[in-house]
Amino acid sequence: MANWQNLDTLAAYQALAEMKKPIDLKEALAGEKGGKRVAEYCVPMACGLKYVYAAKQVDEAVLEALEKLAEEAGLAEKFAELYNGAMINTGEKRLVLHHLTRGQLGEDVMADGVNKREFYVRQQERIAEFAGKVHRGEITNAAGEKFTTVVQIGIGGSDLGPRAMYLALENWAKANGAMKMQAKFISNVDPDDAAGVLDTVDAAHAIFILVSKSGTTLETLTNESFVKDALKKAGLDPAKHMIAVTSETSPLAGNSDYLDAFFMDDYIGGRYSSTSAVGGAVLSLAFGPEVFARFLDGAAAMDKLAAGKDLRKNAPMLDALIGVYERNVLGYPSTAVLPYSQALSRFPAHLQQADMESNGKSVNRYGEPVNYPTGPVIFGEPGTNGQHSFYQLLHQGTDIIPLQFVGFRKSQFGLDVVIQGSTSQQKLGANVAAQIIAFACGKEDENRNKYFEGGRPSSIIVGDQLTPESLGALLSHFENKIMFQGFAWNLNSFDQEGVQLGKVLAKKVLAHDTDGALKAFSDMLDI
Repeated sequence: MANWQNLDTLAAYQALAEMKKPIDLKEALAGEKGGKRVAEYCVPMACGLKYVYAAKQVDEAVLEALEKLAEEAGLAEKFAELYNGAMINTGEKRLVLHHLTRGQLGEDVMADGVNKREFYVRQQERIAEFAGKVHRGEITNAAGEKFTTVVQIGIGGSDLGPRAMYLALENWAKANGAMKMQAKFISNVDPDDAAGVLDTVDAAHAIFILVSKSGTTLETLTNESFVKDALKKAGLDPAKHMIAVTSETSPLAGNSDYLDAFFMDDYIGGRYSSTSAVGGAVLSLAFGPEVFARFLDGAAAMDKLAAGKDLRKNAPMLDALIGVYERNVLGYPSTAVLPYSQALSRFPAHLQQADMESNGKSVNRYGEPVNYPTGPVIFGEPGTNGQHSFYQLLHQGTDIIPLQFVGFRKSQFGLDVVIQGSTSQQKLGANVAAQIIAFACGKEDENRNKYFEGGRPSSIIVGDQLTPESLGALLSHFENKIMFQGFAWNLNSFDQEGVQLGKVLAKKVLAHDTDGALKAFSDMLDI
């Protein structure tokens, strides 16, 4: 059994905390030794990706301290307990099985009287079969015509992850002849969201996926009613245009209001559900089940590397512990995720939820207050857009914010143009390389407005091209990084009680069961 202790009780952390002065990045990256450092501070990942942390404020002494911390905290052992079916989600007394949706890392996991790996595979097979029938025209609208658009209705993890994954692969699919159906997403209960999406969709040729584990999610059911009303007004039968992704015990299961239902369970949190039926249905319909399977393969390959005990060969664990060093020893409050790929435009938004909902906790897994900072604020935008937005603060602001870049050598479409001696893709790559050095090394100038202090740490995940496999590996890296940080902080990273209070109060407002300030704010909004 792994030993679950608060971070500040570990001897390895106490030793790490004594290393308060970070290394000088300008010196570390200077000259030939800088080039050697880039080559040495590099960890192979799955699917051709590499994690390069040469511009992080770590040296051999810090790395050795992190190795001792990983060992004392039992990070590899805790991961093994998780994928072998231990009750890791202590708040809700649940297993944590999202890794099992893409492969078997350890022992068979039995829960609810079934083999859970077999359960997840069966749902993937059912989705693949359904998607194939839609693509072949065996499942059609009432007029016998093919569906051309799929619309996912969900919120939180039922939207952010699947939407980010769809956008990440949309151009790749178009370039590789894998585009089967266009996908749209409705999430916000704001009626303008649903109305805006429906205005762009040919409802007669659209199939809608309602995603709700419980079958009772207020925003999702409200948007479902909005869509059903629109379908009825168009003279269409909603039951012929909708499927559900839900639990086997929800009111949506076995309901004649849906063409079919595909199942998830309580062991997969919403923010970790892109590789379950939640992402599987929309991605299989949009790109074909073969592409979704490739995405799962990439995630599984990265999960396998994440299970290793050698910190210097385990990119997610190393990334996680460097983040702990930055958060708890160096005192950096935020992390910016900066993908130099337009296809990853919504990936930072997905990681906002995945990271901040998981590790935004001030009590440990036993409900006891912790005396150290936990999850950082996560934000980001794709480059080079961000350079013309918030990079000013990143370069010259009073807070040092660690940066996580993502970059690829090739575009997805393969279309490009040479202007001023270089292609657009080369210009994109030049910008990310330049930013890494600019943040790390800064620039001397007598004019203080033009002076860059440097010492701004970053890492980069770099690969050849964003494909289904590399996207799966990228997703797995960050999911496992978040998990390892939660282990180090002794948190329950798999519940989200912080989102519940607002839901409870919103129901009181809608029931007009309010007084005082809550009533005043409700009246202000004409509720």
